[in-house]
Amino acid sequence: MGRFCNWITSTKTRLYIGWFGVLMIPTLLTATYVFIITFIATPPVDIDGIREPVSRSLLYGNNIISGAIIPTSAIGLHFYPIWEATFVDEWLYNDKTYELIVLHFLLLV
Repeated sequence: MGRFCNWITSTKTRLYIGWFGVLMIPTLLTATYVFIITFIATPPVDIDGIREPVSRSLLYGNNIISGAIIPTSAIGLHFYPIWEATFVDEWLYNDKTYELIVLHFLLLV
């Protein structure tokens, strides 16, 4: 453990990570990975709670200009964790990938 702590806080290496980097690197990689996968391959989502899905990913016919990561505006669907969903499909349909990206980014800030 002491060797790891010394390596993280050492300024003699080419890449200084520090304790902030221990938190930043995994959350940044998670947010980036989920954003890219969501932009390319997420199924249509319900954005306003009336069960009318809107497609926004590249695999569903959008191009790079019209593709988007759409936030949900349904009142009861904010802060809907993945463990509360019955299936992952339900979690994706309610557009919680946006929430995952935003919360990981806010954790960085």
